[in-house]
Amino acid sequence: MKLSKIMAVALAMACLLTGCWQEELPEEPEDVLPPFEEEPEEESQAALPERFALPYMPGRSLDPVDCADGMQQVAASLLYEGLFRLDGSFEPQPCLCISYTHDETASRYTFSLRPGVQFSDGSPLTGRDVKSALERARASERYRSRLSGITSISASGDSVTISLNGPNTAFPALLDVPIAKPGGQEGGGVPLGTGPYFFAGEETGAYLIANQSWWRGEDQPVDRIALVEAPDEAAMLYRFSSHEIQLITADLTGVTAVSTTGSVGCVDAETTVLQYVGCNTSRAPLDSPALRRSLSAGINRANVASAYLSGHGRPCAFPVSPVSSLYPADLEEGGSLEAFASALAESGYVPERPLSLLVNEENSFKKAIAQYLAESWTAGGIPVEVRVLPWEEYASALAAGDFDLYYGEARLTADWDLGSLLEPAGALNYGHWSNPDTSRLLAELAGAANRAVAMRALCAHLKDQAPILPVCFKSSSVLTQAEVVEGLRPTAAEPFYALGQCVIHLEEE
Repeated sequence: MKLSKIMAVALAMACLLTGCWQEELPEEPEDVLPPFEEEPEEESQAALPERFALPYMPGRSLDPVDCADGMQQVAASLLYEGLFRLDGSFEPQPCLCISYTHDETASRYTFSLRPGVQFSDGSPLTGRDVKSALERARASERYRSRLSGITSISASGDSVTISLNGPNTAFPALLDVPIAKPGGQEGGGVPLGTGPYFFAGEETGAYLIANQSWWRGEDQPVDRIALVEAPDEAAMLYRFSSHEIQLITADLTGVTAVSTTGSVGCVDAETTVLQYVGCNTSRAPLDSPALRRSLSAGINRANVASAYLSGHGRPCAFPVSPVSSLYPADLEEGGSLEAFASALAESGYVPERPLSLLVNEENSFKKAIAQYLAESWTAGGIPVEVRVLPWEEYASALAAGDFDLYYGEARLTADWDLGSLLEPAGALNYGHWSNPDTSRLLAELAGAANRAVAMRALCAHLKDQAPILPVCFKSSSVLTQAEVVEGLRPTAAEPFYALGQCVIHLEEE
């Protein structure tokens, strides 16, 4: 898809997920992103570049554990691989791991490494390398929370054993952590990797060079990828608009909006970033499940995603992505005036005061969504007023429980662990939800052999109790100079997920 020639797009650089990309409507308001438009047929196309280039922050680490969020992680995603990769549905696909087993409780896993895998210097991948990389990741800010369930890691030859503090039948979905080995280019902050490219610093600049011994044996779309210096986001946008670089990643519904011009292609990737309405279940009237169900029935989720996020989001009624095989689509209902009116009548709710809906002021898209929801609920018989606060005041109000409702955002993990949102001690449980059945169903999901059945039971319970009201899962976007990149199938963690199907067009010599 292309943008029209001088159309401004809202761009905010995305934090890449899982360590390779990385808190947080009536008529469409003016500050909401306009829909993409097709490039006119007769308009002349920009010349193809002589080389393919990505942005790069010189002097900054490309180590996947501590490299800067955003542009630096795009390059890093081509250097390193994990035991698993998450596909477009967040299912873990074996990568450096060829097979695994676990005990009866799914709390102790043994992973067998793929034979014949080498780092870019020719040294073989060993269990000790994986253990060392995962231990570093456990201690890092980026991966500490995700890997907090690990109690020990041991290695023996070509296998790695990991013990957990409790059952988790979806644990492999957490192991797309990039495996890097110290010993790369001196002073470059670039450890060795097993990926399709390796880093090379030359007098003419920094490059990614195709790894001819890559274990997959697939052809890379280009032999060299230039790394063009872009010390900050402004410089990166300038270099993209001037065609010095051909690909960037973006959160098109983020906080910082900037503009770019030219013929630009856009491909979205699914993420685990959930946007939802949180309810203060510890005080009236939100202590009523019937009222909370009424509010949920009054959310037109499809309209939020299409009109207020301009399609860069996927509507959902449950806190698991609709692209996941675990999503219980048969349980969905509501989102219409009739369903809202019926649920409200059944609740017997009589308004005594307007409810407050808290939202942070920095994100215009969230403010627009909050206003839309408040107006929809008010028109249907539940008076709601929006309360907009700067981020620090917003966070303080959440921590103090000073709200009825709030519009929130949470980056979930691909094992769909909802404890942070729904357990009494959960870090994001601002609504003070505490329910024995919720805790039991969360535990059953963690240890379930049939996760689809367990997830459906949990979602049916959440639909009935409605402690949080899911709205949508956001998308991240990959922007490219038009006609340069073909066949791109990005995931949240890997802009070049289907590298073997990707074609890069350059000017012929």
